[in-house]
Amino acid sequence: MFFAAVVILFAGLVALSMPIVFALGLSGALGLALGNFSLQKLPSSLVAGSQSWVLLAIPTFVFAGNLMERCGMSYALMNLARVLVGWLRGGLGMSVVLAEYFFSGISGSTIADVSAIGAMLTPPMLRAGYTREHAASLVASATAMGILVPPAIFMIVLGQITDTSVVGIFLAGFIPAAVTALCLFAVILIEAHRLGWPKDARPTWRQFGLALRESLVPMVVPIVIVAGFYFGVFTATEAGALVAFYAIAAAFLYYRNVRLREMLALVYESALLTAAVMFLLAVASVYQFLLGMLGVPLMLGELLQPLETTPWLFLLAISLLVMMFGMVLEGLPAAVVLIPVVFPVAKRIGIHPIHFDIVLTAAVGIGLFLPPMGVGLLMALRFADVSVGRHLKVYWPYLVALFAGLLLLILFPEITLVLPRRAGLIR
Repeated sequence: MFFAAVVILFAGLVALSMPIVFALGLSGALGLALGNFSLQKLPSSLVAGSQSWVLLAIPTFVFAGNLMERCGMSYALMNLARVLVGWLRGGLGMSVVLAEYFFSGISGSTIADVSAIGAMLTPPMLRAGYTREHAASLVASATAMGILVPPAIFMIVLGQITDTSVVGIFLAGFIPAAVTALCLFAVILIEAHRLGWPKDARPTWRQFGLALRESLVPMVVPIVIVAGFYFGVFTATEAGALVAFYAIAAAFLYYRNVRLREMLALVYESALLTAAVMFLLAVASVYQFLLGMLGVPLMLGELLQPLETTPWLFLLAISLLVMMFGMVLEGLPAAVVLIPVVFPVAKRIGIHPIHFDIVLTAAVGIGLFLPPMGVGLLMALRFADVSVGRHLKVYWPYLVALFAGLLLLILFPEITLVLPRRAGLIR
């Protein structure tokens, strides 16, 4: 009974537009009081939920991504993507996906990706003859894929929640992101030939060399991350510190377009985002305690028992649920509320934790861009100045591509596990 009261209070506060973290905190405190638990559990859970070395990677990756975007590294990556595929039919649309694959590896934030890619590539697509609906669809679907490319903040949080190696999750994301990108390429090719989208002139070797040279500085980051994790040179926390140091060095010594005052402002913004994530994880630990005391994971296990003989169907069902949560609550709140409940069931039926984490990362990415309420989708629509209703009739083929990529990840776990296995992180 008291848990029903907690859920009702949480839903009511969210409906009243209270920030998720405060809604979780107030309803969690009510649950402790109604369940006759000691209120001392509240501060102890807050401390326990935020004590993890791996969470130190969040501020460094966020700061590095913001600084690299401020330097103009995203423009260099966009130019490289356009030189590589822009000369194909629909190549400008493909360059959105490819630029997101490159840029997401240094930004760490899906919302930052939407802002950067949407601002940079929506105007060129409109000038080239793409409709506003298609421009928004390309930005939204590409960024939904980009959450799979490390170093994503969501992956760090997921590793903390499921007690899984963040390095393993990072390594596991590259190939699934590429598979999803190929699914999007297929849709773009079909739409390009159906609608007669333009293509750029084939670049000269000089243009290709210039774009490649300009992209070398930002491309160092994903290459170093992959190589360092693959060969076990550093942990995720150490990688964050290394990337932040590299970003500072590049800003001061190569680009020379960021003043110290602006860099301090980026430090402040990164600290605010990190504090918000840490506070959310701390508050969610109270919910996890209540769920455990009530036996909710056991109840859910019994409810999902018919799916235990078919793990892929279990993952599909959980993915659909995560999408709905991700659309309404956004990615991180959806993870801290739902995943602690379903993860024990996934482990019991033999689903590998890294596979589970990557599938749910892909599902959250789709959820952020699901109409009509996905926060990422609404941002992409803002750049294209188009309504949800007008956009949906054009957007559905891209959603089909994202769902196809997700289904491939679910059906073929080795797509996810091959790099961590070869790096010796799993057997």
